[in-house]
Amino acid sequence: MEQKIFHDFGLSDFWDDNDYSLKEYVEDSPSDELIYSIEQELGFKLPASYIELMKIHNGGTPNNCCFPTSERTSWAEDHCAITGIMGIGRTKTYSLCGSLGSQFMIDEWGYPNTGVFICNCPSAGHDMIMLDYSKCGKDGEPEVVHVDQEWDYKKTFLAKDFESFIRGLVSSDVYDTSEQDLINTLDTFKTGQFSDILQEYFKKDTSLNFDRILRNLFTELTTGKGYFGLHADELSHLAYDIQFYLLSINKSIKNREQFQKEYPPMVAMGNNEITTGGYADFFLDWFDQKIISKQITKKLFGGLSFTDGYKQQLFKQIKKYE
Repeated sequence: MEQKIFHDFGLSDFWDDNDYSLKEYVEDSPSDELIYSIEQELGFKLPASYIELMKIHNGGTPNNCCFPTSERTSWAEDHCAITGIMGIGRTKTYSLCGSLGSQFMIDEWGYPNTGVFICNCPSAGHDMIMLDYSKCGKDGEPEVVHVDQEWDYKKTFLAKDFESFIRGLVSSDVYDTSEQDLINTLDTFKTGQFSDILQEYFKKDTSLNFDRILRNLFTELTTGKGYFGLHADELSHLAYDIQFYLLSINKSIKNREQFQKEYPPMVAMGNNEITTGGYADFFLDWFDQKIISKQITKKLFGGLSFTDGYKQQLFKQIKKYE
């Protein structure tokens, strides 16, 4: 007798039906007609185990959100993490054919069109979980892989099929190293090296010790958050201020697009120890605000820079970190 899908696997406590998940992920149970139309739109036959799980609970956030790996991913040395499983539908943001669903990641983010992207990851698009049909064909049983956009769309094998993937999910508590990670990060700020390009920029203006200022600023910011990340908070804005100032006195920044290109190598994707290892668009929001408030203006002969008044205000504010 054929073994039932998810035989002896407890699904009663599998899902975390928080408000965000219910709003952005969870669809009504899909009809056979909807399933067929989604398959036609995506160009792949969905696995029976995925369809069965979605008929029970169509998308959402699992309580266990980590999957072990035998090799490093952009998320961790030994696992990857997910934030949600996409349901079969079109009405929710993170459904297979929703506004930020599988096809969106292929069309707008350049992910490979070799399968169906079913899980978002905490990086907000920089890595995804995919049903990979490369070996089995569009009507076969796909493997589950982790796809890393930051690493040239590198695929990391996770499970032979969707059911095995679901059964293999584990709690994030298994990998909770946040306390030691924080200690290691704070130690890095004491002796670690900034990116080569930022070290060169430090030499252009020695009126302040920008090396020491950034180390102390990052220490305060990271101690408060519990991890090193630049977002939309006040201390992150100070970090953007300093980086833009150093950039503007070393290069002629003509426009927003050039700033977007020149920003990552300093700290966000730096080539030495002191780096966030990634970034979102918060620094561009900061840039837009500075342009609107006219704290960044175009120099008479050259590119964009802080006004003299804002530069004085900034120097006064950051001198306490020296």
